[in-house]
Amino acid sequence: MDTLTRGKDAEDRACHYLQARGLQLLHRNYHSRRGEIDLVLQDKDSVVFVEVRYRSDSRFGAALESVNRRKQSRLSACAQHYMQTHPDTSQQPCRFDVISIMGPAGLIDWVPNAFGATE
Repeated sequence: MDTLTRGKDAEDRACHYLQARGLQLLHRNYHSRRGEIDLVLQDKDSVVFVEVRYRSDSRFGAALESVNRRKQSRLSACAQHYMQTHPDTSQQPCRFDVISIMGPAGLIDWVPNAFGATE
């Protein structure tokens, strides 16, 4: 399986996982000039921006560790763009979650509120 296919598969699995827990999908692969957000979901009154990370093994570190400050800043800027261009969500609180999918078994680790918005 190539990298793009693995990435899409990981996003599909993460989306199904979150929907099974009551979140509603708003957008997939939201793009702006500032970056991309894998999944945008609604969780009760909050908009949830989700970064999905897949690692086949931990040789290069855990998937969660790869969401560094630079990546967080890009996600935050993209989320800000989303909120500005979707007035129906602009007054809602938001959070940033990370879904880590590890190894061939596809073990899912969901970290709600993994980091705060950055300036």
